[in-house]
Amino acid sequence: MGCIYRRGKNYWIKYYRNGKPYTESTHSDKKEVAKKLLITREGEIAQGQLPGIYLDKVTFDELGKDLITDYRINKRKSVDRAELAVKHLSVVFGGAKVVNINTASVKAYIESRMEAGMANASINRELAALKRMFRLGARCTPAKVGLVPYIPMLRESNTRKGFFEHGDFLKIRDDLPDYLRPVVTFAYHTGWRRGEILNLTWDKVDLEQGIVRLDPGETKNDEARTVYLNEELALVMKAQHKKRRLGCPYVFHNGGQQIRNFQDAWHRACKRLGIQVRNEKSGRLLPGRLFHDFRRTAVRNMVRAGVHERVAMAISGHKTRSVFDRYNIINQDDLREAARKQESYLRLQNGYILGTPPNKKAPVKKGLFVTY
Repeated sequence: MGCIYRRGKNYWIKYYRNGKPYTESTHSDKKEVAKKLLITREGEIAQGQLPGIYLDKVTFDELGKDLITDYRINKRKSVDRAELAVKHLSVVFGGAKVVNINTASVKAYIESRMEAGMANASINRELAALKRMFRLGARCTPAKVGLVPYIPMLRESNTRKGFFEHGDFLKIRDDLPDYLRPVVTFAYHTGWRRGEILNLTWDKVDLEQGIVRLDPGETKNDEARTVYLNEELALVMKAQHKKRRLGCPYVFHNGGQQIRNFQDAWHRACKRLGIQVRNEKSGRLLPGRLFHDFRRTAVRNMVRAGVHERVAMAISGHKTRSVFDRYNIINQDDLREAARKQESYLRLQNGYILGTPPNKKAPVKKGLFVTY
């Protein structure tokens, strides 16, 4: 059985777990508070749980480290994104005790990120990381989290629809540094993800057969992929082979060093070309095009070139039809072309001409005159 005693102004409680005594301050001078805390601790012990005094010591930073460790030991491809999410969350929650992180504090964090001009999708990725941290903490033995708070998610209505017309692609390609031009050219033709391109090594390239492949586990959907090089890509790959450096296995590199992040170079190119948009909330100028827009561009170009959709999905690496359809962007020119084709089709049907009543014969052209 536990007991209550007074030390100075505040009451303390004493209880036992597995025969070992524990003492804890109630931080209160009221005996009723001490009684309730003692009952709570004894109830936790009776249920086989750790006393809450242990949970009170767990901090956000500890859960953040556990999340990164979980991503690494499970070889998740999005470990970089998880690290970035923890970094942003640490600005507000760093050093905070987990028991003090609740729905109210999470909503305050959401408001601060929205004021900073972050998109709902970006905030949701950070909130998802926070959820994962709490769930991992609750599954630990012994548990590091006693209660997983409700974490609201934002509605995402900012699905990007950007793509590059051929002229836009040529402009940004020629404005980028020399070492990035082969990267964007490869992305423009294949629609591969940035990480898949930057991590491509020479053992995956067969210049004689004109083939580039990715093995299972090297793609986001863990499926193998093979791409046959067209004429322009073949020239790009041969030029890269001439620049091959000893000790550097990567196809695309910068002076023998793997290219990891070229965000600054991309931003500068967009600024010089005037391809920028102003964030309505923060007022900051942001690039009007993303590297990921090449993914939508490649899908769109392949479909309009007559490539079967299943083949296009195999090249770009889309596993689900729903995402592929979202990337198959329709613009105003496509809609005008659809109207033109429909009109041409109708003109061929029984001499029917738009605007002519169905029960009336279509006009017949004779020389310079039209008769009905």
